[in-house]
Amino acid sequence: MQARRIIGDILVFLAVAFTAYLSVIMLRRISAVVLKDTYVQIFRNELIVCAFFIVFALDVRFGFFTKLKPAALKAVGWCLRAVVVLATLAFLVLIGKVVAGSFVNTQAPATHAIVLGLALENGKPVPDLISRLDTADKYLRDNPEATLVLTGGNPDESGLTEAAAMRNILMERGVPEERMVLEDQAKSTRDNFKNAAELVDPDEPVVLISSNYHMDRAVRTARSAGFTNVLRLPAPSSLLNYGANVMWEVVLQVNELMPGKRGPGQGPAGAPPRDGGN
Repeated sequence: MQARRIIGDILVFLAVAFTAYLSVIMLRRISAVVLKDTYVQIFRNELIVCAFFIVFALDVRFGFFTKLKPAALKAVGWCLRAVVVLATLAFLVLIGKVVAGSFVNTQAPATHAIVLGLALENGKPVPDLISRLDTADKYLRDNPEATLVLTGGNPDESGLTEAAAMRNILMERGVPEERMVLEDQAKSTRDNFKNAAELVDPDEPVVLISSNYHMDRAVRTARSAGFTNVLRLPAPSSLLNYGANVMWEVVLQVNELMPGKRGPGQGPAGAPPRDGGN
């Protein structure tokens, strides 16, 4: 019993602390991006997931589900516990899937590399977008014949799209404009690949460059858009924001599994802090 209380206390602390951490990051993003309604909706769904974690932790600590009386209510309590436990395990499996996908790198020489955009915050590129561009810049230097497809719409108040922002940064670094193709109409990850498939041959090998936490869903979305040979080149992401970004991906993957949803790539293109990612 003492061990259960200790474990429960630890789980409650971790669940509440993570919820607070996630809230701080998401509220900052919501105040800084153009797609505020989308971010608010995803944040609400993230809080629902966090609520399952908190209820699970509280039940481990206090065991309140099975303390109900009489027997009929006790049976209901057991059913509720089963739902919470199974949902929590499912979320943990998805978290593990996203994290595992962060480490898979299958890059190889290809004619084109698709770079997914990321929402500008107050009109400026976020660190994870800069990391994607660092990765793309290095890929171009290592593959002199390659061309980048920079994809991402969602213009800010000034009209600057994600794709245009990426082009401007790369040109400042000395990347020739002719080595970049812009796709600046996409509003989601699905749109990123749907539009990119009109610019390059989807049957040819293509390198996908995005943040590491986004790779699992991005590759699946690319394949659903018709790309048959997707090579993964994950860009390092901010450690400070990594947990929040993984939760973003989990929410969007759950969204894909819901009846009536169109499939992968429903979130903002590129994954958090947009995306979706994203």
